[in-house]
Amino acid sequence: MPLIQVKTSVSQPESTVIESLLTTLSAKLAQHLSKPESYVMTAFESDINMTFGGTFDPVCYLEIKSIGNMNASQTKAMSNDFCQIIEEKLDVPKNRIYIEFADAKGMMWGWDGRTF
Repeated sequence: MPLIQVKTSVSQPESTVIESLLTTLSAKLAQHLSKPESYVMTAFESDINMTFGGTFDPVCYLEIKSIGNMNASQTKAMSNDFCQIIEEKLDVPKNRIYIEFADAKGMMWGWDGRTF
């Protein structure tokens, strides 16, 4: 049920970098939300034409969705943690990363032929 999508203007990194990034994000998201990692999904898109502040310097957008109620302390901790990870793995400065957090209702999230 938790999902983290990464969209970036950075050129496609080596597959080992992407795999390391996604597995790190998956484990951290499960930890932050206190949910089993077996339900976490990650996605990565690179080479997207993006601007931030009117420039084409490296930029990244993360979308985090989960069923339940994320609170302010969770989103603050996730923002700090995920920005640090993206900066380290993709070399995108923290001040060029946006993160959107979204809570979903169980009835609006499908899996295994049913909804939560």
